Amino acid sequence: MTTELPLSTQAPAARPYRSTGPGDGKRTGGTSTYAALLAQVKDAGLLRRRRGFYWSMFAGLVVALAACWVAFAMLGDSWFQLIVAGALGIIFTQFAFLSHELAHRQVFESRKWNDRAGRGLGTFVVGLSYSWWMNKHTRHHGNPNTVGKDPDIAPDGVVFIPEDAAKVTGPMRAVIRHQGWLFFPLLTLEGINLHRHAVVSVLRGADGRPDPRGRITEGVLLVARFAIYLTVVFWFLPFGMACAFLGVQLAVFGVMMGASFAPNHKGMPTIAHDAKVDFFSRQVRTSRNIRGGWWVSFLMGGLNYQVEHHLFPSMPRPALRQARDLVRAHCDTLDVPYTETTLLRSYGIVVRYLNRVGLSARDPFDCPMVTELRIN
Repeated sequence: MTTELPLSTQAPAARPYRSTGPGDGKRTGGTSTYAALLAQVKDAGLLRRRRGFYWSMFAGLVVALAACWVAFAMLGDSWFQLIVAGALGIIFTQFAFLSHELAHRQVFESRKWNDRAGRGLGTFVVGLSYSWWMNKHTRHHGNPNTVGKDPDIAPDGVVFIPEDAAKVTGPMRAVIRHQGWLFFPLLTLEGINLHRHAVVSVLRGADGRPDPRGRITEGVLLVARFAIYLTVVFWFLPFGMACAFLGVQLAVFGVMMGASFAPNHKGMPTIAHDAKVDFFSRQVRTSRNIRGGWWVSFLMGGLNYQVEHHLFPSMPRPALRQARDLVRAHCDTLDVPYTETTLLRSYGIVVRYLNRVGLSARDPFDCPMVTELRIN
């Protein structure tokens, strides 16, 4: 079992997958064997809800959030407030992870309660648009790394495929040329970008589609969130210090969010828009796991088990590690590459990949590495 996916791997052909959830066991190729793996997972109780874990996580984050605001009040007019700002960036990221898991129905049996809690945490606490995230993330899970279908590889400050890099003009062309080296500095702006998407989603609807009920609810929650947060920061801190406080908090939040999601798929094979790839192969071949102990799982919100998360989107975070052994054994049986590496190595892969893609912003040519990574 190798830890890095061979560049020239070709996925077995099958009918296109048409859902964001698991296969139904009726398709041919790799997906037909998914039913056997799913049965093993169910027999092991790995899809059972772990509400105790999530309530403990939620309680711990609430205590940490309260401690930050107590420290904020005690420090007053002090530049040590920037430490509090950094801590808030970490805590908001952890709340965003919980919102992500609620969106996947990992916490409660009831869809209604998952959505209510997910919107409350994601929108009111963190300042994201739950509806926008659901729309975008659902499409990502259905077609990971698929050109023209996965919104996570669509241009958004950084480009992920050479065809998009070649189209960049103006001042951004210089940025894209060196986007790999600039990737982490650019992530300091990702927090602002996520809040921007939230506001745009409320004003226009998710991806321009109207969602009256969701937009009204999220609009009220966003206004309340930003009004309370900004009032507290600017009321109790001098203007310059308040701006620095927000800058640090947003920078830490953006880097942690981006650094948690980027290693999972970037630099893995992309799938042509019209390629016929079965569910199991599509999810495994485009995903990368990150090795590490409990601290990696905490920092990444369980997304270090990305292969298992994509195969079983509703699986609770504590069960993903156990599922890993079953999935690896299943991949061995099918001779499907299972990709896993360290966190630092994954960042190196992402940086090199983005720099190679950025070459297309210099001269319109086919990047050999990206061409080899394309599943047709």
